[in-house]
Amino acid sequence: MDELVFVINTGSTSTKIGLYEGEKQVFVESLKHSDEELADFNDINDQKNFREKMILDYLKKKNIKLTDLSAVAARGGLLKPLESGTYEAIDKMIEDLKRAERGIHASHLSAQIGSSIAEAAGIACFVVDPISVDELDPVARITGHKLFERTMLTHALNMKAIAKRHAREKGLNYNTLTLIVVHLGTGISVSIHKDGKMIDAINPSEEGCFSLDRSGGLPILQVARYITDNNLDFKTFSKMVFGNGGMFSYLETKDFMKISEDYKNGDKETIKLVNAMAYQVAKEVGALAPVNYGKIDSILITGGMAHVEFFVELIRKRIEFIAPVILYPGEDEMKALAEGALRILRGEEEPGLY
Repeated sequence: MDELVFVINTGSTSTKIGLYEGEKQVFVESLKHSDEELADFNDINDQKNFREKMILDYLKKKNIKLTDLSAVAARGGLLKPLESGTYEAIDKMIEDLKRAERGIHASHLSAQIGSSIAEAAGIACFVVDPISVDELDPVARITGHKLFERTMLTHALNMKAIAKRHAREKGLNYNTLTLIVVHLGTGISVSIHKDGKMIDAINPSEEGCFSLDRSGGLPILQVARYITDNNLDFKTFSKMVFGNGGMFSYLETKDFMKISEDYKNGDKETIKLVNAMAYQVAKEVGALAPVNYGKIDSILITGGMAHVEFFVELIRKRIEFIAPVILYPGEDEMKALAEGALRILRGEEEPGLY
């Protein structure tokens, strides 16, 4: 029997779990958490035991013994800047996730729970391509003021997985390609990959195009005036632009299916905003093309919104002059996590040092 890898990917209102026998998916399940259930907890860390029990109960119901597992793979959170790779979830990493010095994120629970389950099973827990993957070219870190430096918090796991999948399916070597990868999710990340490194990207936490609930880059002096005029603290402002920003601030919904229906039904405000979002995504793709002097092998579009054909077409028409545009709708983060752990178990890759 191939190695059994158990995968954990915690979201704000669900915990996605999966079991893989080698590369073969045995199951993937999303355990939902109601607003009422989560209201009893003060913060993300307090939810750890609640979510862990749900996972263990599910495994018991499936008659899966922890001792049958070969490894646990968990989604990474807002960790320190790291190169792309697979890292063992050691105590220092778990403490960093609990302290959340770079910000709170639901994914912080993944490795906390995964490490606990792995310890009980006597196996290792691994984190694969966390949100904080940072392989920026040094020149890309410069912002325009010496007090500030660009940092990377992106959908690295899915973007890296899709880039490698594209290379594999085309019989090419990821380490010799130059690709632009667009992740169209609740947040929108755009990255450029050259010779196996993600050398620049748009950090959807604080720059680039707006998305369903994030404002992206805003006019800085208008923002500064608004904060000072309204005496806003950092937490309040952060929530305003990350969570309550983007499309949500205009239409009061983050549901792109509803937005798509309103678009097709001819709602003028929705049409204007959807076109603006596609326009801004295309601009960010164009902004990354000169990083490699315009020499781009392919542009890959992935993420949940890539299923919406008319929206992708709005983007494609503006960028296809740069390079061929290839669609990979949805995301395959669960399989990407399992594959990262498998590479370590099989000795194909050494775990990174955290």
